[in-house]
Amino acid sequence: MDVADIPRVPDWFQGYLESEGIDALYPPQAEAVERGVTEGDNLVAAIPTASGKTLVSTLAMLSSIADGGGKALYIVPLRALATEKNEEFAAFEEYGLDVGVSTGNYESDGGWLAGKDIIVATSEKVDSLVRNDAPWLEDLSCVVADEVHLVDDSHRGPTLEVTLAKLQSLNPDLQTVALSATIGNADELAAWLDADLVDSTWRPIELEKGVHFGDALHLEDGTQSRVPVRGNEDQPAAIVRDTLEEDGSTLVFVNSRRNAESAARRLGSTTEPFCSPAEKEQLTAVADEIREVSDTETSGDLADAVEQGAAFHHAGLARDHRSLVEEAFRDRLIKVVCATPTLAAGVNTPSRRVVVRDWRRYDGTAGGMQPLSVLEVHQMMGRAGRPGRDPYGEAVLVAKSHDELDELFERYVWAEPEPVESKLAAEPALRTHILATVASGFANSRGGLLDFLESTLYAEQTGERGRLETVVDDVIDYLDVNGFLTREGTDLTATNLGHTVSRLYLDPMSAAEILHGLEDAEEPTALGLYHLVSRTPDMYELYLRSGDEEEFTMLAYEREEELLGATPSEFEDGFEDWLSALKTARLLEDWASEKEEDEITERYGIGPGDIRSKVDTAQWLLGAAESLATERDLGLGPDIREARTRVEHGVRAELVDLAGVRGVGRKRARRLFETGIETRAELREADKSRVLAALRGREKTAETILENAGHRDPSMKSVEPDADVTVDDDETDEPTTTQDQSNLGDF
Repeated sequence: MDVADIPRVPDWFQGYLESEGIDALYPPQAEAVERGVTEGDNLVAAIPTASGKTLVSTLAMLSSIADGGGKALYIVPLRALATEKNEEFAAFEEYGLDVGVSTGNYESDGGWLAGKDIIVATSEKVDSLVRNDAPWLEDLSCVVADEVHLVDDSHRGPTLEVTLAKLQSLNPDLQTVALSATIGNADELAAWLDADLVDSTWRPIELEKGVHFGDALHLEDGTQSRVPVRGNEDQPAAIVRDTLEEDGSTLVFVNSRRNAESAARRLGSTTEPFCSPAEKEQLTAVADEIREVSDTETSGDLADAVEQGAAFHHAGLARDHRSLVEEAFRDRLIKVVCATPTLAAGVNTPSRRVVVRDWRRYDGTAGGMQPLSVLEVHQMMGRAGRPGRDPYGEAVLVAKSHDELDELFERYVWAEPEPVESKLAAEPALRTHILATVASGFANSRGGLLDFLESTLYAEQTGERGRLETVVDDVIDYLDVNGFLTREGTDLTATNLGHTVSRLYLDPMSAAEILHGLEDAEEPTALGLYHLVSRTPDMYELYLRSGDEEEFTMLAYEREEELLGATPSEFEDGFEDWLSALKTARLLEDWASEKEEDEITERYGIGPGDIRSKVDTAQWLLGAAESLATERDLGLGPDIREARTRVEHGVRAELVDLAGVRGVGRKRARRLFETGIETRAELREADKSRVLAALRGREKTAETILENAGHRDPSMKSVEPDADVTVDDDETDEPTTTQDQSNLGDF
């Protein structure tokens, strides 16, 4: 289908597509148009990566907006994907459309989004907007759910599932377009959403799947090609070298962060000879940027690998680390990226070859290594092949024996992806969503609640109302006993506390834990508050490593008086989790005591991204704790607020006021404090030469900070640093961090 034949899209869109080199639609895109995607019809598009799903969604959104001034919502599973899609859709602003992105601040109704034509948001953010009664949601004409197969994910799935059901309930005429990988039951998703189905395996370039064993690559069509393992090479190194000899790039998927880092170190010796002098110069510049993101061993290791043309990618990296790696890989500077499955979840990082080195992963619930799902492996494989750059893509598993060669063909290469299954019936998910459904007015009785849940994928797949009724009754009992709901017969009403918890986007069990801990608290310490929020289901605790149990048991005894709520016995089942929370709290205390980032990452065996994640989650939960304390009139607001500000900025108590000035941060606040400027008010009236000296002569930084503090004349023109002011000779400055609520995290 020629782009000129697409009905009901804006007049300018044909020219835009042609300027992007698109004059005809791919077959799945054309089928979507034939099935009414530009006519307002619901659609599920289950097609491979790089086969044009985004354009399908764009056709739906633009036609719905052009039709009558509608509004489109694009839901993504990850913050990184939200940023990527926002940048992509921002190209439409020159044609008069307004595009916005929203991924954090779960207590807001997003009023500023009311004027946007296209809104990109995570499913958690959209869920929070529904809970906070964002009025513009009723103006939506089109909603797109990207990566909708993630309804199968136990953490994110229920939120996406319930959110889509609520949006359809709010606006029965809403067009729903769901984008999915190729899955085993796309027809069930289509039936649930009352949608037509485009189910295709077509790709713009061929994807060849196979297994490497010995010195040969065995492909699914029965052919073989020689890829010898030479000298000290392992199989991934041989495949990477072979790919580089054809001027291609490689993604290597492994099963842990540590393995990603070690694989990248090893592969640097393979990639470096293939980097030209000009590329090496550019890689050095990228490595320097990486080192500036954070002063940690992880940052240094990543920069060292990048200088050789290799990199690793996982959730322990800071967001800026990941962005730099992804951009350099897309620009073909970095030749190989060793990644955990984080990188397979929708972010645009295609390569000539994909190597799935590890097809088993540790599963704590199973007590050992378990095979990955076919869907997950196929998602990784789908990254192979760059349209416009590669003549084909190859996805390769690695076998160590003939038996394993046969097993990998049977298990993954020839296998169909599993069907996706709703995870909504799990009690933790229902606990949160039942309260929100009642508090936001979607149901006001047990029967109404069950009727609403009948609109979910779970009901579509099971047809067994009896099991759902049992779980729902258990959850209602819990919410009633803990004061979040009241019952009169079968009628349900959210209490003031229930409304607050729903608005704060808390798991009710988290709220109950926080309130229980605060009830008898008097002048709680920062550690006590950090431990309290670390015990909640909304915080992912740090694992206990060998030797940690003894260390943190001793810490528990030493600081027992600071810990809020009852301490479990060492012999109780929950004691280990309680210690894990204490370890997490101690990390937060270290950060709020101005310990260096590299010291924290080394002490706890984590990456800089993990620090940011824990800090952001603690900041959000402490804000919720303050609201709950106010709700119960406990009088603990100042203590909680100070602990929250300290962890937000990573400062001791005396720097709380100063660090709150935008642009100051933990290290600059300490330097200003040590020159005698101790508060925001003192900074506002400070001698500019002293400020400039404390900030190491950085005139632009000094001007910005003084302006933010409200100084009457922030200009540094003709100002010289005060020669009597000395600062430490530490060359590092504020680490580059991104403020975001990461309690729901990245994969």
